[in-house]
Parts: sequence; C-alpha cells; structure tokens
Amino acid sequence: MLARGEPLKYHECMATVLDREEYIEQAYFFRTFRERMGSNQATQEILEGVHEEILSTTRLPLAIQFLATEMKHTGLLSSGFARLGHYFTPFQTYVIHRTEEEAARFTMDTALQVLEREAEYRSGQPTPQGLFIYQFEVLSRNKLGYDEGLAAIAVDPFYGTDWRDYAQLVRRQGGTVEFADLVYLRSEFYLIEQRRQHPNYQPPAPPMFGEKEGKIARANRGRDPLYLFAALQRQLGYPRVPRPTPPDDLATRFLALRARVRDLEQRLQLVESELRGQIDLSKFGKPEMFKPGSDEE
Repeated sequence: MLARGEPLKYHECMATVLDREEYIEQAYFFRTFRERMGSNQATQEILEGVHEEILSTTRLPLAIQFLATEMKHTGLLSSGFARLGHYFTPFQTYVIHRTEEEAARFTMDTALQVLEREAEYRSGQPTPQGLFIYQFEVLSRNKLGYDEGLAAIAVDPFYGTDWRDYAQLVRRQGGTVEFADLVYLRSEFYLIEQRRQHPNYQPPAPPMFGEKEGKIARANRGRDPLYLFAALQRQLGYPRVPRPTPPDDLATRFLALRARVRDLEQRLQLVESELRGQIDLSKFGKPEMFKPGSDEE
C-alpha cells in the first residue's frame, strides 16, 4: 500500500496500451471529476457516482470503484492508481501523486486537466514524439521533478525499447545538456546535416525525431524550452499542455485591490510626512552597519 510521501516503484507497474474507447472514457472521467470538484463535491462522493456514467464495455468503471474503495482506506487517490498498475500508466500515477505531497503547489485541478488532455491525445493518432514532448513539458512547466518524472515516462507501455533508452538518457543528461540539443542531436535533420559532410556517417544511436522536429529544435537552441514546446505545437500540432489559471473570483480580486489600496495609502503618508518635514526614520529601523557594536561604527 502506498503511504503519503512514499516514493513510487515504477518497475512494479504492468500497464498496457489500452483500446481507444478506454482513453475516450478516461478523458470524460478526468474532465467530469475536475468539474465536480470545482462544484465543491467531495472526492469520495464523485467516485462513488461517476462510475455509473462510464461506458460499461470498458474496464474504467471497475477501476473507478476500486479507486473509491482505496480512498476510504488510505485517503490517497494515487494509492489506487499505483495498485491499478495494469490499467493506469506510471505517468498518470505520478501526476496524481504530486498533488498529494505536503506543501504541494501542483493542484488536483491542474493534474486532472493534464490527464484529460493526455487521454484525448491517446484516443486519436498519438505518436511517441508527441506523447514524450507532452509529458516532458508537463514536468517542466509544473516543476514536478525530472528524475522521478522521467523514470515514470521511461516505463510507459506506449514506448518501445529505443524510446525507453532515450527517456533514461534525458533523465541522466537533462541537467547538463539543453533539451533542444537532446532533440536536435537525435533527429533525422541532424543525420542529414552530418551526411552532407560525411556521406558514410552512422549515428551512434537511432534518431528519435523527424526532420521537422530537428529543424525546430536547432532554431530554439539556447532559448527557454517553453519556446520549443510552443513551436512544436504551432508547427506540428503537438498536444498543448494545460496551463494553471489564476483564480478570478470576486473575493480574490477584492483582496488584491485592497492590498494595492493599502500600499498606496502608505506611500501617500510617507510623501505627506516628508513634505511636512515630519518623517520618522526610526520606524524603518537602523541598518546593520550603524547598529552599536558594528565594525563600521
């Protein structure tokens, strides 16, 4: 059983590539789950009811019922995902797991959007290139941690051996080599460039990306990786990673406005006091260098 804060063991996960109808229902489940949480419904209540709406010819209703039971026993949604390693992927488990860590800034709302968008992509005509870039951007944009995150990606059943090796390469070198270079150097475009100069050139490892991906990656070397992701989405139709939206309710806007008014009032008081020659610098304390016992005194 997975306890809060316990690291996930991805080698134990035995997920397989599911039928298209499973991913369509997963996308519906994650979207409905998120919407009902936004309406202040309890997680347990949602899980106990939503399974009846899912297509019964899929395995998802049974998975949801198991999640509801696991929530009762552990209070953790990721525990159920981890124990259903034959159905949910390690990446799905990891995304949910990160929302349950102490002081987590990654919200369940964002996590469910991420999983919904991924399931929608898998239900279409996914490619290893598109899925890998999507998952990597999720880690990067939400600061979820590359080491554990790439370990989860590496054992995704969608990838073959070459892609698993590539994920491990990115995991090892991601902190020292730019991601744009890791894409460019493993692309068909790089291979074409090398063979123009050396016709007999043979790459030490097979290309993982096409010619267009390589061109885009080379154009983004030395830049923020988010620009690379955005270019791949614009040019090649790669899936877009959901971005967390700041709260825009009236209470939040009122608090922000009140804080700005308070700041303006304080500044105005300082200006008025200075004009009257009544400003009291003692309110701001003495700098360290002028305090008794300092070396500068």
